[in-house]
Order: sequence, then C-alpha cells, then structure tokens
Amino acid sequence: MRILIVGLNFSPELTGIGKYTGELAMVLAKQGHQVTVITTPPYYPYWQIQPGYSGRRYQTEIRENLKIIRCPLWVPQRVSGLGRILHLFTFALSSFGVVMREARQKPDLIFAVAPALVATPAAALAGKRSKAVTWLHIQDFEVDTALELGILRNFPLLRSAASGFEKWVYRKFDRVSTISPKMVDHLVKKGVPQHKIIYFPNWVDTAEIFPLDNVHNFRKNNGLDADDVVVLYSGSMGAKQGLEVIIASARLLQSHSHIHFVLCGEGSAKAALQRNAAGCSNVHFLPLQPAEKLNELLNMADIHVLPQRKGTADLVMPSKLLAILASGQPVIAGCLSGSELFRVVSAVGVPVQPENDHALADEISSLANDPDRRTRLGISGRNYVMQHFSKEQVMNGFLSRIENLTSH
Repeated sequence: MRILIVGLNFSPELTGIGKYTGELAMVLAKQGHQVTVITTPPYYPYWQIQPGYSGRRYQTEIRENLKIIRCPLWVPQRVSGLGRILHLFTFALSSFGVVMREARQKPDLIFAVAPALVATPAAALAGKRSKAVTWLHIQDFEVDTALELGILRNFPLLRSAASGFEKWVYRKFDRVSTISPKMVDHLVKKGVPQHKIIYFPNWVDTAEIFPLDNVHNFRKNNGLDADDVVVLYSGSMGAKQGLEVIIASARLLQSHSHIHFVLCGEGSAKAALQRNAAGCSNVHFLPLQPAEKLNELLNMADIHVLPQRKGTADLVMPSKLLAILASGQPVIAGCLSGSELFRVVSAVGVPVQPENDHALADEISSLANDPDRRTRLGISGRNYVMQHFSKEQVMNGFLSRIENLTSH
C-alpha cells in the first residue's frame, strides 16, 4: 500500500520522537509498502540543524520503497515559549503544499505524528481529498505540556485558541492513537470517541538493547572506575525533564565518594545544568552517544534516574524508559501516584516524588548499597519489556491494524 507519513522529527535523530517515526517508516518500507515521509532536517536534541542538511531549502532522499522530503525549518538559537511556537509554525507552513502534492499519489493511509499538532490539518485535508484513511498519532500532548510548563502563560488568547484547535484537529482524523493507557484515557476526556482511539505504544529492540556482563572499558574511557556506583540520566535535556533535581541530589550525596552522577545527552537546558553543577566533582556530563554505543552506555549505569516535573508527570510516558528496562538495569523515576509512569515503575523500579531532591538522594543511596535489589529490579524490568514492548510484537500489531483499516 501507499503510506504518507507527516512528522516534525525523523531519523537520523537518535532520541525522542524522531527515532520512533524513523524506525516505523523503515519497518513499513521493508514490508514492501511505498512510504513517503514529509519531515524536517534533523535538529533535535541539539536545537541546531545538523551538518549536511539545510533549514532553508527542500531536500529529498530516495531509498528503496522510501522517499524522505525534508522541509525548511526555523530553529531558534535560544529556546523560548514564543520561539517554540514560531518554530512549529514554520514546519506547518513549509510542509502544507508538499503534503497536498504528495496526496495526489492517492495514498491508502496518511499517518500524522504530533508534535507538531499545527502541521496535522494538512494531513487531514489531504486525506479527505485523496480518500485515504487518516491516522493521528499523539506522542506528546503538546498543548497540555505547554500550559503546564507556562510556555503559553503570557498569551491568554493563544491558550484558548490552542485548546480549541486541538479538539478540532481530533475530529478531523479517522483514528487517533497514543502511547499509554493513561494517555488513551486523556483522549477520552478530551472528547475523542472511543471507537476512534487506538493504543499504539512505543517499543524497544530487545536484540539491540540487552544486559552486558562487562562495560569496564566504556567506564574507563569516560573517567569512571569499575567499582564506582554510576547513576545515569541519558536523553534530551529540556525544560520538561526537570533535571535540576539530579544536580541537587548529587550535592546531597557528595560525601558518598563511590557514587557518581552522569548526565548524557544534549538539549536547551544543558548549559544551565552544567553551570548549576559547578564544583560538584561527582557530576559528569557526556555528549549524546552514537547509536552503536547506546547499549554500552545504558549498561554502564548501576542506577538509572528518570526525573519529571510535577505538572507533566501524567501527560508523558518517557520513551527512554523502555530502553532503560531492556538494558536490565534498575530505574528510579519521578512520578505521581496514579500516573501511567508510576504504574509501570512501581512494578519494576523505584518511584519517587517528582522534584524532591532529598527523596531522590535517599533512594539512590539505598539502592547504591543494595546490589542484590538492583539485580532483582533489573531482571524484572527486562522481563516486562520483553513481554509487552518488544519491537517485533508492537510492529506486528500495528501492521495488522493498518491492513484491516485500509482494506475496508
């Protein structure tokens, strides 16, 4: 079948939504479907257009069964609320005509990914004109997150317009999916009819991410000893992660010389975090690692930490959690009781109150001194993702669903 994918982020971005949309497109192409992706040049999580790409012109890549059209994109030098909004609108504007043009090829399925929600009306309109099945996939409730983080605080008219626009968009798609049961419930609360809603979780390739027995060389190359207890955060460093709590916890544990904190990744908040960590000899920063080093990185940790801000804790299901669990290492996650993240982590890891540095430090200290518990939790996490979130299992379910949808 012909499939048109519209999404802000795409491969070769190594983290977040781009990673999943990229893997999805590759799977569909390998299955023999003709896939066209309308996206942007890679920029995330660096917030800079990456070498070899342009933010000022259209670029097209052709691979077997896969065409990638990258649209112009403005990326702010300083990431602010207004900057983010303008950033999203540039993709909506630059991609609109391309979506309409590619819809003339009569796709069977148009699959739009949010963020960016502002770019999805083009997909809905293209679906109506081409008679394609339209599917909106929600990776992040960006309007809710923007409200909780105060990004729209100074724009009351825009807040109201954004909420109304969101509900209008949902009505225009044949199917609306999201990545966790709690987020499915959130769609129902927003008025999306139950028959339209699909649970389509993220996944992890358990053949690529798995427990390793020896990562001494990787530790040594990054200035860490074999007997150090390594506490790792790996991923995007932005506002909604609330990473300041890690630095605060590290300060509380400075007297525990065997505990070292490693923050690995890139993002708009990294420079501020580095300034905040000045003088903390137990805090280390690493750049985003290449894909082939990800398994070693995740296995370097004795403990993973996954903080969240209080306001966003029930609006997101961090995709990095699946890779953490697949690595067979334990995780401490900031999450509120009753949230989806709490439900998962309380079964296979250690939940802690969000933005509570003393609580996080206490749990880290306790787990650092209990290797047997770390092993038990790591095994439980690995088993959990093998049962529920393996790439093969999730992809097979998606392929079966789209075949049923497009055959009617």
